[in-house]
Amino acid sequence: MEQHFKLFLSLFSFFILFFSLSSSTQTQQTQTLLLHSLTLPHAPSLSWPESEKPDPVHEEESSTSSSSLSLSLHHIDSLSSNSTPQQLFNLRLRRDSYRVKSLSGRVNNSNGSGFSSSIISGLEQGSGEYFTRLGVGTPARYVYMVMDTGSDVVWLQCAPCRKCYSQTGRVFDPSKSRSYAGVPCGAPLCKRLDTPGCNNRNKICQYQVSYGDGSFTFGDFSTETLTFRKTRVTRVALGCGHDNEGLFIGAAGLLGLGRGRLSFPVQTGHRFNNKFSYCLVDRSASAKPSSVIFGDSAVSRTARFTPLLKNPKLDTFYYVELLGISVGGAAVRGLSGSLFQLDHAGNGGVIIDSGTSVTRLTQPAYIALRNAFRVGASHLKRAPEFSLFDTCYDLSGLTEVKVPTVVLHFRGADVSLPATNYLIPVDSSGSFCFAFAGTMNGLSIIGNIQQQGFRVVYDLAGSRVGFAPRSCV
Repeated sequence: MEQHFKLFLSLFSFFILFFSLSSSTQTQQTQTLLLHSLTLPHAPSLSWPESEKPDPVHEEESSTSSSSLSLSLHHIDSLSSNSTPQQLFNLRLRRDSYRVKSLSGRVNNSNGSGFSSSIISGLEQGSGEYFTRLGVGTPARYVYMVMDTGSDVVWLQCAPCRKCYSQTGRVFDPSKSRSYAGVPCGAPLCKRLDTPGCNNRNKICQYQVSYGDGSFTFGDFSTETLTFRKTRVTRVALGCGHDNEGLFIGAAGLLGLGRGRLSFPVQTGHRFNNKFSYCLVDRSASAKPSSVIFGDSAVSRTARFTPLLKNPKLDTFYYVELLGISVGGAAVRGLSGSLFQLDHAGNGGVIIDSGTSVTRLTQPAYIALRNAFRVGASHLKRAPEFSLFDTCYDLSGLTEVKVPTVVLHFRGADVSLPATNYLIPVDSSGSFCFAFAGTMNGLSIIGNIQQQGFRVVYDLAGSRVGFAPRSCV
């Protein structure tokens, strides 16, 4: 009897040890978030070094054979020197709302260009998030251009202006450029526009592009030379806008980096091997600029890749397959790849976008993710909702906290987000919010807050997108 009792105690002890070990392996995975309040972004130098500009004497011959180039990127907030951190953040969220409506509207209408029925000035909001400096024409006139993966057509404001918004520096005058050439109405290049027009007076092709906030640009379609540091790229098709409403406050125009046939990466694919990448820094925590690279050097060796998907209705956006999300090391229940599927009619899906700040997930997926995060962060003191954020915390008086990990599971690539990419300050008083939001339409968008610190590689030749962590060098 005593032997049976000892055997029972041994087995009982074994099971207690087994279950304790099993439960320890189920311990939530966390990481440390170092806290800082909402502050003004580090002010970059907006003057590019003279050594990076082409020698005007030998401008025609400068580096035309270069197969790669690297540019500095700065956030659009850098052009708003008189605003408080709170004002800049609120404007960013306001821009974001218009941006998401714009992207969703373009998918629903399956029409990348054309005018919206109601025109609402975008002057107060502005659009676009990151910009760079480049030269236009011969001799090169240097302007600021917004970089945008959600747009195709390259364009800038041109003199004479029938209606132009306020920009930094002078408006480009094509009559003073030796390399400017209008595209004839019947040219194949003109037919590549979604909605080409024709100026019957001079037989020059005309373009028009509208955005979801009612902003638009209209003018002559042309070819021109663009100069990036010491690299010149000739005969780039671009819109010379004589009538522009709203749009990109401070910047002269837009460098479209989408997948469409008129985007800059597609136009110059033969030169830069259909590859580019960017790395966006957390501008509130780092003084160094973000960067964009074109060519083979854009591909990081540490990048993990996921295949690009095609939307049969619209070729502008970069669609990827999101299979699920983990919080604290455990897959979020009720959140499966079926919530993110891109169907044969072009509905749903997930896109990577540089111009959207806050990641939007279709509502059922967001609710499941949010609830899982709330459970994992239940030790943190809750704070009231803020703007579009419904999960916020009062972290005032603390210098660091433990938060559950968040991992995005793409097909072939698991992307583990730094804590600063999903719990962000929203004021100067210690309030932090979970930087995801829900959307009632089927389109989900991976925004630039979640992309910070990663080199995001767009390999169009291989039809794939890659993520390389800690690569903003």
